[in-house]
Amino acid sequence: MKEELPLIRFVKRKLSDEKYEACAVFDVNGDGIADIVSGAYWYEGPDYARKHFIAEVMPIDGYHDDFSDYPMDVDGDGWPDIITGAWWGRTLRWRRNPGEAGVPWETFDIDECGCIETIRFYDIDGCGVPEIFPNTPGEPQAFYKLIRDADGKGTGRFRKTVISEGPSGHGMGFADVNGDGRMDIVLNEGWLEQPDDPFAGPWRFHPEFSLGGASVPILGYDVTGNGLTDLIVGQAHDYGLHWYEQRLAEDGTRTWIKHLIDDSGSQFHDLWLADLDGDGQPELITGKRYRAHNDGDPGAHDPIGIYYYRINGGAFEKHVIDFGPAGEASGAGIYFWVQDLTGNGYPDIVAPGKDGLYLFENQGPEEKDQA
Repeated sequence: MKEELPLIRFVKRKLSDEKYEACAVFDVNGDGIADIVSGAYWYEGPDYARKHFIAEVMPIDGYHDDFSDYPMDVDGDGWPDIITGAWWGRTLRWRRNPGEAGVPWETFDIDECGCIETIRFYDIDGCGVPEIFPNTPGEPQAFYKLIRDADGKGTGRFRKTVISEGPSGHGMGFADVNGDGRMDIVLNEGWLEQPDDPFAGPWRFHPEFSLGGASVPILGYDVTGNGLTDLIVGQAHDYGLHWYEQRLAEDGTRTWIKHLIDDSGSQFHDLWLADLDGDGQPELITGKRYRAHNDGDPGAHDPIGIYYYRINGGAFEKHVIDFGPAGEASGAGIYFWVQDLTGNGYPDIVAPGKDGLYLFENQGPEEKDQA
């Protein structure tokens, strides 16, 4: 009989009633302590009780035009800036960190790239600085590389590379699908194979599956341990969380077998893999994005929550971190964050959303406190 692993305990804190749907963790003010950024404000660590203004963020139709708060030193001055963008502004932007408390951050346009569902980041060329990958469902998939000077410092300028020829669709992620050591891009209707030179125009498209209104990100992970990369996918605007098993025939033909993880919830828009309990194996972390399409999605009025799943070779085991009505429980927003903020060795969870900004402090497995 398989030994049952101890549950992971979390302590929930509500940091703010602000209704921004993205967040990030980084050292904003250079004091060596991680801070939390979400929308128009940053929250000073280590207690996150002091809130500082960043810049005005446009409210529109129950949302805010900010679906990413990712840190990047864009102008090379040593201060981490913010990469942002969202649906209505149709523009990828960066906010300049002034390096001084109380001074508003200037916002600069990178590109009018189309409606942005959200943004993810990956160092596609191994340069040490991640490239920017917005999910723009109505536009071809593209990425943006920060142009750096001879000293390796950012110049405030970016180079755009378009890698698909048709609309990218809802959903995007990173996975080495074919095992060649190069990271490919997964979209909802297939995957883009990275060539030897990632900047060499359109990548080869493989229309091998249809994932629906997929999460951002779509996760690549070898669920079964057989050496093939599988996919983990949430339905961002419907019920369902699934994994797709990759199979290879002797002739090299690739097929995908769909498996259910959880059909009890809807609006699984953001997913993370992280080792929450320190056993060397990642857990899947996700939850409901509260009012993802305001009240227009299936399950929009259901309770909200955040969950972790032990993967167990494909026999996913669900555990509830938080669950209940909005205002009492937290969802996961469009871009939540997982990082150890308390220094105890266990990753914590920062959860933004229209239900407020929450911090779930990871106390580790239950048995650690029982002696």
